[in-house]
Amino acid sequence: MSHDVSLIAIIAVGFGLALILGFAAARLRMPPLVGYLVAGIVIGPGTPGFVADMQLASQLAEIGVMLLMFGVGLHFSVADLLAVRRIAIPGAIVQIAVAVAMGASVAHWWGWAPGGALVFGLCLSVASTVVLLKALESRGLLETANGRIAVGWLVVEDLVMVLVLVLLPVFASLLQAGAGAGSATATAVNLWSTVAWTLAKVAAFIATMLVVGRRVFPRMLWWVASTGSRELFTLCVVAAAVGVAFGAAKLFDVSFALGAFFAGMMMRESEFSHRAADESLPLRDAFAVLFFVSVGMLFDPAVLWQSPGKLAATVAIILVGKTLAAMALVLLLRYPLNTAITVGASLAQIGEFSFILAGLGVALNLLPKEGQDLILAGALLSIALNAALFAATGPVLVWAQAHSALARRLAQRDDPLAQLPGHVDLSRVQDLVVLVGHGSVGRQIAEQLRAAQVHCIVADENRETVEALRRAQVPAVAGDLMDPATLIQAHIARASALLITVPDSLLIRHLTGIARELNPEVRVLAHGATEDEAALLREQLGIEVRLPDQALADSMGGQAIHWLRPERGH
Repeated sequence: MSHDVSLIAIIAVGFGLALILGFAAARLRMPPLVGYLVAGIVIGPGTPGFVADMQLASQLAEIGVMLLMFGVGLHFSVADLLAVRRIAIPGAIVQIAVAVAMGASVAHWWGWAPGGALVFGLCLSVASTVVLLKALESRGLLETANGRIAVGWLVVEDLVMVLVLVLLPVFASLLQAGAGAGSATATAVNLWSTVAWTLAKVAAFIATMLVVGRRVFPRMLWWVASTGSRELFTLCVVAAAVGVAFGAAKLFDVSFALGAFFAGMMMRESEFSHRAADESLPLRDAFAVLFFVSVGMLFDPAVLWQSPGKLAATVAIILVGKTLAAMALVLLLRYPLNTAITVGASLAQIGEFSFILAGLGVALNLLPKEGQDLILAGALLSIALNAALFAATGPVLVWAQAHSALARRLAQRDDPLAQLPGHVDLSRVQDLVVLVGHGSVGRQIAEQLRAAQVHCIVADENRETVEALRRAQVPAVAGDLMDPATLIQAHIARASALLITVPDSLLIRHLTGIARELNPEVRVLAHGATEDEAALLREQLGIEVRLPDQALADSMGGQAIHWLRPERGH
């Protein structure tokens, strides 16, 4: 019996090569994603030997896009975005505009049509969320203030690109090169009605998801979870992701990406959202690998020697232009130099949205094939270099501060939020608690302390959090928690207790050392992540540590009140 094994061949060869080349990339301290893209190049039509079925590869890539966007939606938190909105929203929008202007200008200088130049600029403007998250996690920066700003910035970029994917097909006929004056005029006449109809369908889809999906998906997950079947739970999650994406495309004429993104957002409303993320992660990772392999298959290596100048310009825009633009924006928004460098390094690469947008641009006859090749080559080089760029941020910051007075001033901004307001008079305060971190745990502790009439000063890296506290007349300072000046401004020298709600053992050790040097009598209570870590901190530092399963906020707040107001009980 004859069998067509094209699908089996592309999966077997794609996974096998991706494993080998991804492992090689990891050994070279590059993201494995580089290896996946190279695997696609090897089995693509641009290189000799085995050539995979391009049509099957494109369908596998679509599934990969669905699951990638589902994962983005599953981890998308409106609250996290709002916490850094004052820098992430204006910063991302202005940075996209600057990058589009740079890319489109260069493409126009090369002689490309306006539509192709615009798509090229858009592709260069958005960084890879996958690459960023991996880079931040590997360096322990994901939960820091700088990490949250970088992630929020990229979430805004992703949302803008989702909107672009929806609107680009509508504007394609107007942007296409070679349209005659008459046809262009006719297109312009009908354009706004088409845009209105498209946006109406998108709005109908979003309303359906917010009204129906928000109620149905969490309940559906609960029903399936109650069966106790792990495979049914995983099947439910995947079926929802792919089914909503497909239904959104068929019923509302929106992209697979938008449908899957909203499916993930609705799943997040469920109490089982973390389990949904964990259970679907292996499948999402597998199809994400096939997505990057299929993207690599579209790459023509000939662009490396046929258009080296254009490739150099593309890489320069990604690595230099975007980085400098982002750093300048962060500094203009009055954030310190270390934040600017972290955000700049985060954006010095392009990834999955660039590939999706480039493929759409080629399909709509807007972007020339050369543009897609340049984007893929730029992604390969920028992702490979991004790890080295991140590793260099620390030494660069130290070198700049050692050799430049301007860098030292930017690193220690003259920021009013770095000092307590003048109306805060602590000269007669007998008992004072310095509370480090004002997240969910910190908020509960602060409320306990205020209810017990214990004076408290909050130290947090998030400027928006500190601004909100000050509007509520709560004493608070903003600053780098690793910088002794932040604890000094929080009056640690006069404090009776230091409560650290950030479960970072390195930060806990650092803050404890600073606090005891400035105030040997201060009592320290910290939030530990694990029992082993807590035991080590107790033994080495002699401090008290609470774990999350010990009713953390009540435990820490109650202990501090007992220290300062023993008559109130423990």
